[in-house]
Amino acid sequence: MLEREEIEDIAHKVIDLCQADEVQVFIYGSESYLTRYAENHIHQNTGVSNLSISVEAIIGRKMGEASTNRLDDESLRKVARNAVELVRISPEDPNLLPLLGPQEYEEVNAFYDEEITPMDRAEGVKRVIDMCRRRGLTAAGIFSNSRGFLAIVNSKGLFAFHKSTSVTFSLSVMAEEDGAGWCERSSRTIEDIDPEEIGEIAIRKAEMSRSPREIPPGRYTVILEPAAVDSLIRFLSFSFNAMAVDEGRSPLKGKIGLKVFGENINLASDVYHPLHRGTPFDPEGVPTKRVQLIEKGVAANLVYDRLTAQKHGVEPTGHGLGLRNTQGAYPRALVMEGGESTLEEMIRSTDRGILVTRFHYENMVDPMNLIVTGMTRDGTFWIEDGEIKFPIKNFRFNVSLFDVLSSVEAMSEPVYSRGVVVPAMKVNDFNFSSGTQF
Repeated sequence: MLEREEIEDIAHKVIDLCQADEVQVFIYGSESYLTRYAENHIHQNTGVSNLSISVEAIIGRKMGEASTNRLDDESLRKVARNAVELVRISPEDPNLLPLLGPQEYEEVNAFYDEEITPMDRAEGVKRVIDMCRRRGLTAAGIFSNSRGFLAIVNSKGLFAFHKSTSVTFSLSVMAEEDGAGWCERSSRTIEDIDPEEIGEIAIRKAEMSRSPREIPPGRYTVILEPAAVDSLIRFLSFSFNAMAVDEGRSPLKGKIGLKVFGENINLASDVYHPLHRGTPFDPEGVPTKRVQLIEKGVAANLVYDRLTAQKHGVEPTGHGLGLRNTQGAYPRALVMEGGESTLEEMIRSTDRGILVTRFHYENMVDPMNLIVTGMTRDGTFWIEDGEIKFPIKNFRFNVSLFDVLSSVEAMSEPVYSRGVVVPAMKVNDFNFSSGTQF
């Protein structure tokens, strides 16, 4: 992977070759490795290395873009020339803003310099496969690791750079009589990944979920584990886009400053949260701010790209999507505050209800009313008198997030789950619209 000094040298070489009023260069590199297993055997081991150089050339109110994945001098000359040629045949863009000058970025340490070999991944996979085989169960999943960087350099002196690493272990376990369990963990470092802990959770779910019973669809008290909560919360992101609110495409149109969720709901976009450590700038080079989106149930703030911020006379929040972006801004690194309950305490406090491990096939049905659908998966259980009594067959749900997040009775401490930081939740009156055979 390229070092910071090499990246800066390449970018300035392209800038010098590009005959335009303003030039911005994006350099992205990544190395990704994956071990995939199924039917208690490793069946795939891959490694992919990517490098991309993208050039934005600006002359007046026109912009051209060109990309390459080669670093030789001729390729750099060609990509610089192509970007300028595309400017000349492009129409003027009245919304095109000038490039930013130098910015100050908060340092985010998201990179772990550790070697993870195919054998390291294979040994981790072998441990969970052995656990499953001893119990007559079948394991499938992935063990992956990656590292990458993003740099933005322009002709006005801006230099933005971020590098990160990621490790993910995912396990699905199948048991006879329709038993299924699942667990996944992600972190910046392999030190936080414990295959045995992942295996025990997924195996317990699979064994508990054998011979599920059918119960009628309806409205129930549910306890959603973090993986189920994250499936719902990520659908909120587009709602807080200031451009979408302006254009009437957001369900929060006319609701900013109003209480639209429960008093106990607090949600932020926070790339600096220790469980995220995200990129501290957006593709425009704007430093990313922490933004409190929901505060005590109130739709408190929006995220702004530069163009929308200029129209409103406010500062951009660093959530833009690029110079010629027509979609506005997108809040990254969602963090939902939790509570003091544990999952076990939520179960003990429930007279009759349903425990949900996770959802799948989630889709937005009605964006303006935040109505989402999907199905339960990999461990759905009936709770009665504060105890898990038996497994139940999977349901399809159909809910409005306005309703769900106004009916949260209890929450756990938040954890990182598939790209967001969320707690487990106990939610009243959750609508399961039908059963499903999966």
